[in-house]
Amino acid sequence: MHAVRDHERAVDTLRRSYAAVPAGEPVRLAKRTSNLFRPRSAPRVPGLDVSGLTGVLSVDPAARTADVQGMCTYEDLVDATLAHGLMPLVVPQLRTITLGGAVTGLGIESTSFRNGLPHESVSELDILTGAGEIVTARPVGEHAELFRAFPNSLGSLGYATRLRIELQPVRRYVALRNIRFNRLEELTDAIAEVVAKGSWEGDPVDAMDGVMFSPGEAYLVLGTFTDDPAGPPSDYTGQDIYYRSLRRRTRDVLSAYDYIWRWDTDWFWCSAAFGVQHPVVRRLWPQRYRRSDFYHRLVRLEHRHQVAARIDRWRGRPARERVVQDVEIPLDGTAEFLRWFAQHVRMTPVWLCPLRLREPAGPGSARAWPLYPLQPGETYVNIGFWGSVPIAEGAADGDVNREIEHAVSEAGGHKSLYSDAYYDREAFDRLYGGETWRAVKDRYDPDHRLTGLYEKAVARQ
Repeated sequence: MHAVRDHERAVDTLRRSYAAVPAGEPVRLAKRTSNLFRPRSAPRVPGLDVSGLTGVLSVDPAARTADVQGMCTYEDLVDATLAHGLMPLVVPQLRTITLGGAVTGLGIESTSFRNGLPHESVSELDILTGAGEIVTARPVGEHAELFRAFPNSLGSLGYATRLRIELQPVRRYVALRNIRFNRLEELTDAIAEVVAKGSWEGDPVDAMDGVMFSPGEAYLVLGTFTDDPAGPPSDYTGQDIYYRSLRRRTRDVLSAYDYIWRWDTDWFWCSAAFGVQHPVVRRLWPQRYRRSDFYHRLVRLEHRHQVAARIDRWRGRPARERVVQDVEIPLDGTAEFLRWFAQHVRMTPVWLCPLRLREPAGPGSARAWPLYPLQPGETYVNIGFWGSVPIAEGAADGDVNREIEHAVSEAGGHKSLYSDAYYDREAFDRLYGGETWRAVKDRYDPDHRLTGLYEKAVARQ
């Protein structure tokens, strides 16, 4: 745990590094890891020093809360909370996602059908604003407007230095049911039933996600926290690969820790791009490098040096367009969107994660968030797809992503902004609370020192 005095010194260091950035120069965080897939222009000045803001400040088992620094990773927070039989209400899938990043840039996981998005279990946060001040924002009070606008602001309104979040009890294991559906409407009907009842065939459901391999083969994975597993827990950090198990097993059990990080070992299924799923390569690949942050490092190297792209050109293969997105589609339109995606984009597997805005005090108590305006009381399905497609003759890089953006809007959905976006400013403002963002921006960053939301998300600045 980090001492309060150390935290105060780290915040002072951050403020000094911010003051040292010349006016007119872009402000960036100086951090070693990133889960963004959005290319940006290279910085010309040093980034903000957040090196002292990476820890857990305290865990209160009685109140079921944790105080954490903004650059604390969920990996470190989970290590601290599991020791008390607790976990965050939503733990995004990848180990090195930070608490501050999941709030300002959104996150999701299999408990999101009950607990919403990570920012919905934040009770207060300290923010370094564009004016260089530290303010404490809460749902009510002087800075409530900033509290509501901070999620999905991507650092355009400030950076979180401390967050207080709610925790929930967790058992030692998670029992899983892997249920196959041959029709997508049957899958969405099952999601609706679990959301309504909180159970499936009499079994309580604490976590729910799924995978579509094709419109005729999709799986819903239902998890139940338990201290009494029916058998020995599986291990998908070695030779076995988690997503493949859905096709082989109807029931499974994992330790709570392994369940939380089940997708990280193989970056869902994206480790295949590096050969890690080949049995021989997997035996030789050190286990400590079977992690999403290591794979992401390889991707950044490829973006910088274009080795694979050069080999493809040498072999006469077409250039490829990166299609890395998470989109939220209303449940009623999910089956139709998935069929459209399978026909037009032809990328599988895809991840499915049901989502509802959190209702902390029961039905009707969900709060809307203006910069990512999902509808309270509506069930959505997050659809995640991460890869690339060949650029067709006569087409341009970005065309497929633009088609996806159009299809998402037609379905009444939204997409996360951690990767490429192509909206014009008018559409972007309509989808992402532009009027609210500008009002909060003018109050907390009057000189607009921090890069704007549209400039970050679309203009890649």
